[in-house]
Amino acid sequence: MKLGEKKVVKVGMADWKEVQPPDIIRTSGLGSCVGVVIYDVRKKHAALAHIMLPDSTMAQNKDINRAKFADTALSDALSLLQKKGCTLQNIKAKIAGGAQMFSFSSINDIMRIGPRNAEAVKSILQNYHITVTAEDTGGNKGRTIEFDPDLQTLHIRTVNQGEAVI
Repeated sequence: MKLGEKKVVKVGMADWKEVQPPDIIRTSGLGSCVGVVIYDVRKKHAALAHIMLPDSTMAQNKDINRAKFADTALSDALSLLQKKGCTLQNIKAKIAGGAQMFSFSSINDIMRIGPRNAEAVKSILQNYHITVTAEDTGGNKGRTIEFDPDLQTLHIRTVNQGEAVI
């Protein structure tokens, strides 16, 4: 890799990773899952979590994949950013996903995984006093997102709906 060449760091489902310029970070397959980017606006260091479920207390087995849940994934990602010298007052967030991919005849809360994921992420970020500067959540569409920590832009690709930048 040449100096200044961008590498794309890929984040899988129920996973999170961190990145700093010149690299960018991407996750695909956000349906009911939520992609959360937390980034330090001064240090330009970022983490992206691909969250599947809102709360780790839902897990029956206590030997869990912490990246799968909003509460534990965000806690772990924030902890790493702070170890790298980022400060909470400089951290902002951008989120995408949380779609309701299937319609159900009942309004059973357990079936509202996408909206519950988005609500959980926003609540956790609020508890840390982290501002969500932009979001593209809800609806019934899948998304792929890519964040550039240098430009602090989140590119969102949606099937049949093109691309947006927030």
